[in-house]
Amino acid sequence: MASAVCFLFVFVCAFAAQALSISGHDFIHIDDLRNNRLGFRTTIKHIDAGKNLTRSELIKRAVERGNFRNKCRQSGTSLVKPGSFEYLMNVGMGTPTKYFSLVMDTGSDLNWVKCGISTQEQTFNPANSSSYNTDVSCSSKFCNALPESYCSDDICNYSYGYGDGSGSIGILAKETITFGTSKKGRCTRVKNVTFGCADDWPGFKGDINGEGLIGLGRGTLSLISQLQEPQFSYCLTPLLESETSSLFLGSYALFLPRGPVRKTPIVRNPSDSTSYYISILGIIIGRKRLDIPPETFALNPDGSGGVLVDSGTTLFYMPDSAYDLVEKELTELIKLEQYIPHNKTETAGLKPCWTIPSSGKYSFPKFILHLNGTYIELFTENYLYEAIPGVQCLAIAPSHGSLSIFGNVAQQGYLVRYDLAREEYTFVPTNCKGI
Repeated sequence: MASAVCFLFVFVCAFAAQALSISGHDFIHIDDLRNNRLGFRTTIKHIDAGKNLTRSELIKRAVERGNFRNKCRQSGTSLVKPGSFEYLMNVGMGTPTKYFSLVMDTGSDLNWVKCGISTQEQTFNPANSSSYNTDVSCSSKFCNALPESYCSDDICNYSYGYGDGSGSIGILAKETITFGTSKKGRCTRVKNVTFGCADDWPGFKGDINGEGLIGLGRGTLSLISQLQEPQFSYCLTPLLESETSSLFLGSYALFLPRGPVRKTPIVRNPSDSTSYYISILGIIIGRKRLDIPPETFALNPDGSGGVLVDSGTTLFYMPDSAYDLVEKELTELIKLEQYIPHNKTETAGLKPCWTIPSSGKYSFPKFILHLNGTYIELFTENYLYEAIPGVQCLAIAPSHGSLSIFGNVAQQGYLVRYDLAREEYTFVPTNCKGI
């Protein structure tokens, strides 16, 4: 981060300039202090982690959230309701630091936390923090970036609505935010981050979706934009495994594990300044390139269509015509007995499904995406879900619209880096467990 930036000040709790070796991968370590770069790594966990749910319940909940999020996106609603997010990160607020479990969302901008005094759920009380201030003018770029706001004594009041009438209501303020913890010798504190201090959060009551949200979108209010660090990356572990995933920001997002590096441009949507899109030019299954017209995945001049990259959506959704071709080809190539669910909820609505041989060994066909400038392979775990023990189901679904969504199942097992300076994604196949 450039030292000339006046509204942010960075404290590093503890550090050591050294080469990193994480989970057997060799990474390039950039000394973020010496080069005036902010950087941190933090763990993120799945929204349902630790809830003592069965495999069927975990998959059912994840698929239902994804289906709702897809439905909202197809209808043109960019902000979606609580209960449809997937990952949480631990973030410290204030001085002294109090930690909160906040949603990580690449599809929204406003950072906000539940404020006030409550005996029902954990909230942030500004009166207990010496670093809290409301110095966010109504004429500031942050207040002007809100979809709905009004002024009171030059304090920016906001109402940030989601697709079903739920949302976050409060005032814009500034606070010191802490990322990571000092348990392993390092944490990063950033002063004067603008956030929403919500005194009401309709639809977010109780433990649904944690205690607020961190926006990683492209807009003015997002954490990425405020820190002026154009790189971030994440590495997502499978839903059904207990290991946490990882988020890297700034200089730490420059770490790349050894392995094939695939780069493709980030696509901008002229009618959506927040979200991230990608260009899919074709799909290859086995040795066959499917006969999908180029316009199927194209982003149209009016902002419709295209392929949204969304960590908050579970499945890979694609237009019905493309899905039909994918399902047909896989059905022809997978020479296993098809499994017929006993009821609608047994496989969470995923289909078709196949019974795995008792040996557990079967070579599923290769699934390759042709992107702009490169190809990436979706591993078996990226396009098939073991919905019930011994049964693999297709983790791709028809979108029932022109928009495609490249969800988190398709991204698992890859380190995915967003570089907003170069306007490009980087994909590196990686063992994300404990990275």
